[in-house]
Amino acid sequence: MTHTFDTLSTSAYGGPGWTPRRTSLAEEMGTVWGPFGLSSEWSPLQAVLLHRPGPELAASQDPQATLMLAPVDLEKAQAQHDALAQAYRDAGVTVHYVEPPDTPTPNQIFVADLLFMTPEGAILARPASTVRAGEERNVARRLAELGVPILRSVRGRGTFEGADALWLDEGTVILGRGLRTNEEGAAQVTATLEEMGVTVIPVDLPVGTMHLMGMLRLVDRDLAVAWPRRLATRGVDALRQRGYRVLFIPDEAEAIHTHALNFVTLGPGEILMPEGNPVTQAFLQEAGVICHTVDVSELMKAAGSIGCMTGILARA
Repeated sequence: MTHTFDTLSTSAYGGPGWTPRRTSLAEEMGTVWGPFGLSSEWSPLQAVLLHRPGPELAASQDPQATLMLAPVDLEKAQAQHDALAQAYRDAGVTVHYVEPPDTPTPNQIFVADLLFMTPEGAILARPASTVRAGEERNVARRLAELGVPILRSVRGRGTFEGADALWLDEGTVILGRGLRTNEEGAAQVTATLEEMGVTVIPVDLPVGTMHLMGMLRLVDRDLAVAWPRRLATRGVDALRQRGYRVLFIPDEAEAIHTHALNFVTLGPGEILMPEGNPVTQAFLQEAGVICHTVDVSELMKAAGSIGCMTGILARA
């Protein structure tokens, strides 16, 4: 006797009991996936990813070989980094750490460069320098542990660093092309964002600059702070077309030497900025911005500041 098996009557083949997955990936953030994602630079900050510096900073004794400005004292750097993390906690922000399984490269501390968050998960960076090659592996591992989808890992000869991309609004990203993000990397990131329905505005960065982050920060839904003669006219036009009032930094020396523009927005009209920038702080406060400060003077010897060290995982 021949027995037939009716596959259509089983749930495995779409029969009774089959339940189709109709939610989008963005809708699954916080249920299937971790509660992460964002599409703005100014809404309330909820979660960040940091790397507490460790013995890898011994390599800073040769600053030129490690992309740094001066040797970094590890004990001072760790104390300042702990204070930075505490400042986030005091603001109600959840702090996660990369926690590499082995000693990482010296620049692992600059987590913002290693990912770019979207409402559906992270685009994983591919740093441009051989000195930083592989840092993205540690971030990818931690993102997976936290339940953050990795939407794309930049491939081929593309390079991309997360500090070269910013959300202007929920449907627009401005993307810098220059030393750290090349044409191929920018094209890959653009393709992924366009699949989400996001418009990407490319701007070229001047020679002698590092990241878009270093010349543009968004403080509120209608307030941006920019560095004149560094941010391209196209970028300023895009901001103004979207209703932003653009303030230009009042003191270039503070921007260069004490990273006045390298801050993180905690929420609408509220920022965490490096201590030691009195002119810029007063200027922002006069514009109605609430400024919290933390001392990162030792950490800045590694050629970055608060914004560079902070991987943004979630905003409300």
